[in-house]
Amino acid sequence: QVQLVESGGGVVEAGGSLRLSCAASGRTSSFYAMGWFRQAPGKEREFVAAITWTGGTTYYADSVKGRFTISGDNAKNTVYLQMNSLKPEDTAVYYCAAVTTGLLRGGLSWPGGYDYWGQGTQVTVSS
Repeated sequence: QVQLVESGGGVVEAGGSLRLSCAASGRTSSFYAMGWFRQAPGKEREFVAAITWTGGTTYYADSVKGRFTISGDNAKNTVYLQMNSLKPEDTAVYYCAAVTTGLLRGGLSWPGGYDYWGQGTQVTVSS
């Protein structure tokens, strides 16, 4: 079975950087795209970034565009999220997700379209 494991979270000062990793194992050959979502206390889960394996097309939420970069290593079945210029409002649990179809009704920003999820990793940005 597919497993997604996030790592790289921690506590940083505002303006600092973190690099999150998501390692996928199991039957990963059918993956169409992988994405990152985050959820802060009292808020709904929100889209952060996504990348397709066929062509490497990337998508970003407006709130992180220019600060975060998503990338993937096909050989290692791993996706990364480089986070720079972190702000206190970036504080959240960050989740990695994977989807197996390109026919997403709500696009890659809709969490309901994803098939697999990691356990999450905490990112805390102090002011």
